[in-house]
Amino acid sequence: MTGSMTKRVPIPKNGVDYRGKVVLAPMVRSGECPSRLMALKYGADLVWGPETIDKALIGTTRRVNTVTNTVDFTRLSSNGSKNPDVNPSQRESVIYRLYPSREGRQLIHQIGTSDPERAVAAAKLIAGDVAGIDVNAGCPKPFSTLGGMGAALLKTPDKLVAILEALVKEVGTPFEIGISVKIRILENPEDTAALVRRLVATGITGLTLHCRTTPMRPRESAIRDQLRMVGEICHEAGVACLMNGDVTSRDEALKLAEEYGVDGAMIATAAETNPSCFRAEKDGGMAPWDQVVKEYVTTALEVENRWGNTKYLLGQMIPGRAKEYRPMNQAKSYTDLVEIMGYDEEFAKRAREVDEKLEISFGKKETRSERKQRGNHAKKEKKVEAKEAEETASLKRKADDAELSVPPEAKRKAEDAPPEMPLDVSRSEAPGSVTTEQVLAV
Repeated sequence: MTGSMTKRVPIPKNGVDYRGKVVLAPMVRSGECPSRLMALKYGADLVWGPETIDKALIGTTRRVNTVTNTVDFTRLSSNGSKNPDVNPSQRESVIYRLYPSREGRQLIHQIGTSDPERAVAAAKLIAGDVAGIDVNAGCPKPFSTLGGMGAALLKTPDKLVAILEALVKEVGTPFEIGISVKIRILENPEDTAALVRRLVATGITGLTLHCRTTPMRPRESAIRDQLRMVGEICHEAGVACLMNGDVTSRDEALKLAEEYGVDGAMIATAAETNPSCFRAEKDGGMAPWDQVVKEYVTTALEVENRWGNTKYLLGQMIPGRAKEYRPMNQAKSYTDLVEIMGYDEEFAKRAREVDEKLEISFGKKETRSERKQRGNHAKKEKKVEAKEAEETASLKRKADDAELSVPPEAKRKAEDAPPEMPLDVSRSEAPGSVTTEQVLAV
């Protein structure tokens, strides 16, 4: 890591300096509130939230949640509530949740945008609750690039520069927080250098370089050939530079930052698997997975994290060889999870409370075989009902045909004939009948 720089962009009063930091990278699903709190618990200096699209945040309502001690940005759900009588507020979907007392001044909000005006409108809503706004100009996923966001901005540098300048002027300055950007390397180092020079001139306080090109995926090794060059350009402008890509621990992050002359590093997938990767070896290093999982579940219950997100993270944190892995993947609620993990009754009680709050049903998840059997049974029932209906219709048609085939003379004779009487009535002393004499005797 660089020891000193001849020039440094001033850090705003409510902002944070990226220099000397090992931080949690922005990750969809893996950057929600409990994941960030776990990273901070184990020593992350800063945490990035998951990319939040500007349109998703615009129109939300900021609410202080006194139950979870969080600040929630919510909007009305298009589907409404499954059971509004249980919890009327559940009709609102939580778009973004943060924990001010535990992460507020260490949280960087990453925004997905392709328009300066929308970027400013969205950032203003959350700027007062975070230490900085970061623009995602590196995500290669179609949901981001198809809208002109993420890595697509690398192909439209004028637009990216306009977005950063607007955020610095209309959000960074009035809220006194830093504005930063995260990019990927370009195929040609000269193109990367030209882009970075334009970006650091916008007034940003930090830049993160993901050492992969847009087409590259996480399984492909990071390319650090351009990292030193980018760091030098950032330092010429007094802007902090972080690296990202194949960093697995705090000790490795500091070593790589020093080696390549940058100011710090992001940890992504390693933190997804075990957030204790932020703890230095001298302080204890990596914690056992079962300890980390229990702490994560505790945190998820505290902030009432979405069950689907919790389950996804546990799928990354619990080793596939562990006996709990397969049953956990069959769980459909916190109640199921606590039972599978063998946690105590206090855990179970809290799990039931959160399940009820989130309107999650209790019980074991229906297996694929059970779903198939239920579906087959329903199909058989429909076939039986259809067959019975067809038979009833057929009998009615036959009856109608038979009535039409009777000659008029036969119909008149049948109508004039006395009605047929049951034997007990038509015969004076049939079994079970009562005679006149018996009635008088009574």
